[in-house]
Order: sequence, then structure tokens, then C-alpha cells
Amino acid sequence: MDKTYQAIDFSEKEKAYILVEFPYPSGSGLHMGHTFSFTGGDVYARFLRMQGKNVLFPIGWDAFGLPTENYAIKTEKKPQDVTRENTDTFRRQMKQIGLSFDFMREVNTTDPEFYRWTQWIFLKLYEKGLTTKMEMPINWCPVDKVGLANEEVINGHCERCGAEVVRRRISQWVVKITAYADRLIEGLEHTDFIEKVKAAQVNWIGKSIGARIFFPIKNCQEKIEVFTTRPDTLWGATFMVLAPEHPLVSGLVDNPEIKSYMEKAARLSDLERGEMEREKDGVFSGLMAINPATGNEIPVWISDFVVLSYGTGAIMSVPAHDERDYAFARKFHLPVIPVVLPPQPWDFDQAAYSGKEGTMINSGMINGLTPPEAIERTIDWLKSDYMGEAAASYHLRDWIFSRQHYWGEPIPMVNCPECGWVPVPEDQLPVLLPEVEKYQPTETGESPLANIRAWVETTCPRCGSPARRETDTMPNWAGSDWYFLRYTDPHNSAIFADMEKMRYWMPVDVYIGGDEHNTLHLLYSRFIYLFLYDLGYVPREISEPYQKRLSHGVLLGPDGTRMSKTAGNVIVPDELVERYGADVLRTYLMFMGPFDATMAWNERALLGVKRFLDRLAAYVKANSGRHPYSSMKVKVAVDKLLKSVGEDIQAFKFNTAVAKQMETLNTLEDSQEPVDNLTLQKLVQVAAPFAPFLTEEIWKLVGGKGSVHASCWPPYDISLVSERQVTVSVQVNGKLRGLVEVDPDETEEKVIAQAKMLEAVTKALAKGALRKVIYVKRRTLNFVVG
Repeated sequence: MDKTYQAIDFSEKEKAYILVEFPYPSGSGLHMGHTFSFTGGDVYARFLRMQGKNVLFPIGWDAFGLPTENYAIKTEKKPQDVTRENTDTFRRQMKQIGLSFDFMREVNTTDPEFYRWTQWIFLKLYEKGLTTKMEMPINWCPVDKVGLANEEVINGHCERCGAEVVRRRISQWVVKITAYADRLIEGLEHTDFIEKVKAAQVNWIGKSIGARIFFPIKNCQEKIEVFTTRPDTLWGATFMVLAPEHPLVSGLVDNPEIKSYMEKAARLSDLERGEMEREKDGVFSGLMAINPATGNEIPVWISDFVVLSYGTGAIMSVPAHDERDYAFARKFHLPVIPVVLPPQPWDFDQAAYSGKEGTMINSGMINGLTPPEAIERTIDWLKSDYMGEAAASYHLRDWIFSRQHYWGEPIPMVNCPECGWVPVPEDQLPVLLPEVEKYQPTETGESPLANIRAWVETTCPRCGSPARRETDTMPNWAGSDWYFLRYTDPHNSAIFADMEKMRYWMPVDVYIGGDEHNTLHLLYSRFIYLFLYDLGYVPREISEPYQKRLSHGVLLGPDGTRMSKTAGNVIVPDELVERYGADVLRTYLMFMGPFDATMAWNERALLGVKRFLDRLAAYVKANSGRHPYSSMKVKVAVDKLLKSVGEDIQAFKFNTAVAKQMETLNTLEDSQEPVDNLTLQKLVQVAAPFAPFLTEEIWKLVGGKGSVHASCWPPYDISLVSERQVTVSVQVNGKLRGLVEVDPDETEEKVIAQAKMLEAVTKALAKGALRKVIYVKRRTLNFVVG
């Protein structure tokens, strides 16, 4: 077997771990987006190998998930068989395109030897109290009978089937990622992520500093807890708003108006409810709360613009200083009391003022303070009277880890009537996903596994009593949260990865992925790594899994819109490889534009790339073995190309690297000067990462030994690539009269002669006798005239 692309554990060479997001193997095969991002990683990996580095460039399959399950139901096939067919197709296509993955390290999330360790990680989370089962509301499609993420709900309807979505309370396993919120922010300082990736992580975590405040309810022992970043505005709180799912609301459903409103809110996703432009509506709960600052009774309303998944599911409403509260107050004729006097004139009858500049008014003991001063004073007062405390809140929610699907990793828990939830012992892992004939969703909302009695019914590992297995499965994210670690040691049956191998390969040096995964996937996988780090299962000296994260661009169809079957603008990689060859496709994809840009497909430009590669092959073949030496012009052109293409590949500027190869070939063809085989070899090596098949073929023609991809990236002659000319400023009596371009080592006599040819210098010298000439080599020439 060819070992050119195999990574070697513990090699003395410098390691480089290049990772691309492993694909979901859909039935449609490798699409152009995959081909683009994978080719970028491949060009970089090939270049690093030629630089003498020990490169780990692995691939695998993120193969669990609902699309395969739905396809299997539709075609009456087993998901296992569908996945096997799809991964075989993907692998064939990848090799056809020339992607230099180390297939010996291939992983598959549906392989029991892989998901054994996914289940093991879950057990460790449970052991440390970071996962629990609890009832919570989710988006529910009554047709597909599955829970939906907010992003899968469009205008209140299921993205897949179009059915009207409802909200259901379902018992779900939840992972407490919020316990790591601060660590996930702080850890970014130890990475080289580009700023937009760091921003995506920080914004999703959404840490806010403020106060937790407790509002007593009139004639009730309960209190309403709120979090606010503006405790200074407490004196202006004239009403409160609860999310329809708030626990207090569930006791009010005897009111028909409230019940009807709750049912209406259940048909909307959290994203839709949070839209600022939506008209605010709500219903009065009948409850009155006490503002702890003023002692005033304030009404408690219920509105869907407050969601339980953010903060506490309750807010204090200060309509004078919040746009949403202002709109709500105006609609329902609630009081608006300004408590911050802006530095500029402001009409509170027209709009809310949300700025932090100004002076506190109508606020008792904090009157006259600035808002920042008032925030600090208010928190101190709240703490002293036991009505609140300083606190932080996060946009980040705990991670819902349950899926009511068949095609996923079984959650390794057993429910015992005597012992409650009991983890499956580690020596009984993996809990295998049973192969069954039918795996349609259930009417109850449970996973299809609930219908498989022989699998569900078991005994409690703790007391031996009859018990039931958990029938929920894990989300797609579960396997992708640690797969990068398994690549370092993919065949280990004793542990998920050997410590010394992780110490050698980790961290991932460059991780290439899409913008859509810069938040959740990156966050979840960093969280799992940090968790394993705290338990001592990954190297202590490596605190973050990824050193650099790069976002690849987006390819549009020829019509300038996203490629999709519906739009009819999909470009299929297989067809292009068949028509033009893999080298043309690869080189064109890298030439389209900057690697992180949005680019439209252009068949004419692709044909231009084909002509370039044809000309390159023709030039090499025509000149192979013809000349014993290369002219200086040819040597300079090729060595400059070596330098600039190497720098461009390092910077992921693949488009300019291809453009420079085109320009250099034009120069060589136009010059028709002699070129020897050694120089031709350099030309082939520069093109090798982009066009692996063509270069392998013509490498032999110019006397190359072995594979061009196993050859060393050639060094360039520094004297040839340094600037061949410098600019000298020409002065007369210290006044600039012009510039001349000269060789850096040109003699003073020749520089003077060239300077005297400038018209402005000639005129200035004619006005007097030349007294002195002062030449500072490579910089200035000054004629002194008297």
C-alpha cells in the first residue's frame, strides 16, 4: 500500500495536524462545497509534506442523524446499509479528486468501536454531575414526530414537512455546558482563531454582568426572580413580564384567556418570539408584584417576547429605558417613569432612552449619580437588604442532549423503579444500537427504540431488579465533539486515545470549517475537550484542542445563488472530473477567489484554468532534456515563483498562488529562453499541491525520482529573488529633482550618469558650477551647485 500520505506517530519530523470537518455522508454524494474546502486543506497538507513535515490529514464520517433515518424509512432500507453505501461513494469520490487523506485513520461515528467512547464520555459527564434528565419545552413536529431546533422552525412550521409546529414538554437529558461558560471565553486567548470566529464564540455565550433581583408577589409566598444588566433603573420598573412557560404561569391555566394565549405561544419558536419587529402582545396574569425599591404594586403580565431559555424567564419592565418594554407599555396603557435624565433633550412621550450616559432621577437614594455609579450603589443596597445580588447571565443555554430518533448513539442509562437512573457499567459498553425492521417514530414522542421490548427491558446494574433502558439517542453533535482526538489513535480498544499520541499530535494546528459551525460545533467540542482536560484524560500542557480555526468560503451557482436542487444550479463534482479531469477542478476551485470569500461558479474561468494546465504540460514536455542550463531570466522567474507561492499557500491565499503560476508560465513561454530539467522540476513541484495527477505524470519526464508528492519543496536562491533594483532620490542642493532605478551594486559613476539624464537635474546643474557630489549608496545622490 502507498504510504505517501500516512502520518507516522512519534516521527522526529515536525508534526502538522490539519483537520477538515468530517462530512455527513448523504445519498447525494460529495457536493461542491465539500470539494472546495477539502481541496484547500489538501493543498496545504501536500505543501507541508513537501516541506518535510509529518502531516496528519485525516478523514471520517459524521454518519448518525435524521436524514439517513428518513431516507431509510422512505426506501425501506436499514440505516446501516444506507450509511455503508454512502461512505463507500464518498471515499471513491475523494480518491478520484486526489484528496491525500490518511484513510488508514478513518473513523465513523456509527461504528460501535467509536461510539463506545462517545457513550463513555456521557457516563463521565453523568458521574461529575454535568448531565441530568429534566422536563423542558421543545419545538415538536406532529407529523415527523420529532423535536426540532429553533433553526428548523420557519414561520411556525416544520422546515422538513411544512406541518404546524407546537411546543411540548418532554423529559430530556441536558448537559450543563453553562458550567464552563467562563472557561470557554477565557480559553480563546490561548488560540490563534481569527477575530470573527472568536466573536462568534463570545457572542453565543453572551455573558452579561448585572444583578439578580427578587420581587415578592402580593398575597403569596412566591417571589419572581429576574436578572438585569441595569439594576440602576429598578425605580422605573412599572410592570413585570413572565414567559408563557414560566412555572408560575402553569398554575393560572384555569383562566381561559391565559390558556388560549399559552397555546398560541406554543406554536412559535424562540427565534420568532424574539424578533424585535414583531408587535408585542400579552395577557394580564392577575398577579401583582412588589417593586423592592419603591414598595409599589406593579402588575405581572404574560408575553411571548420573554422566553424561558434566556435569563430567568421573567423580566422587570422599565418602559422609559427599553424599546420593547416601551412598545408593550404604550399598547396596554402602562406607566412610563423616566429614571435616567439623558445629557441631551429627550421626549419620553415619543421613545425610550436606553443609554448609560446621564443622571439618575426619580430614584431615591441614587438620585444625582451617573448610571455606572448607580449600578454599583444599587447592587450594594440589594445585598444589604437580601433583595438581590451581583450576578452574571449567559445567552448560552444548557445543551439538550436527547433525540427521539432511532439512528443515533444509545444513551447508556437504565431507569430502575428502585434506584432511579443508573449508568451502564463501563465494561458493558458499547450499548449497541439494535438492528430492527421498523424504526418509524412513535405516537407518544418517544424514540422508535421504545417499541423494541427485547432491547428496552433489562435489569438494573445496581440492584438487579427489572428495569428499562433509556430509549432516547444522542444528537449529531455527540460524535463530532471528540472525533479529532480519535484520529490520533483510531484503533485503540483500551481507551479513546493514547496519552502520548495525543501529546505528540495535539493541538490541531489548523481546523478548516464553515461559518455555520463556528458557534455550536466549535463550542461543544471545546467544552468536551476542557471537560476531559479537567479529568486528566488529555495532556495537561495542551489546554485548547484547536490552535487555529479558518472559515472556508461559500460557492454559489452560475446564477449567483446558493447551489440547490430546487434552484437547479447544482454543479456535480463527478461530472466535472469526468469532463475535464480532477486537476482542472481542483485548480479552478482554488483560483476562484479568496479561500474565505463568497464566489459564483464561472465555466469560462474554469476553461481558462484547463488551458493553463494544458500549456504547463506542453511547456514541460517540449523543453524536457533540451537544455543543459537555464537562462538567468528563467532562473529568476522560477525562484521568485517558488518564494511567492510558498508564502501564499502558508497564508491560504490559494487564488494568488495559482495566478502567479499563470503569470510565470506566460513569462517563460514569451521569453523562449533555455530552461534545464532542474528548473522544470521546480515548476512541476510548485504546481503539485494543486494538480497532483498531472504533476505526477510530468515529474517523470524531467527526471524526478519517486513521487513528486514525496519530494522536498525546493529552496530558492535568495540572491535571485531579492530586489534587482533600488530607487535612488536625486537632489540638487538638497532639493529633490527626480528618481532613478539602479542595480543595488551599481557604481557611483553610472548612477551619476543616469541622474544627469533627468531633465529637471540638467536644468538645475546649468545654473551654477558643480562643487561636490554626495552619494549615499542605494538611497540618495546630491549635487551641490554654487
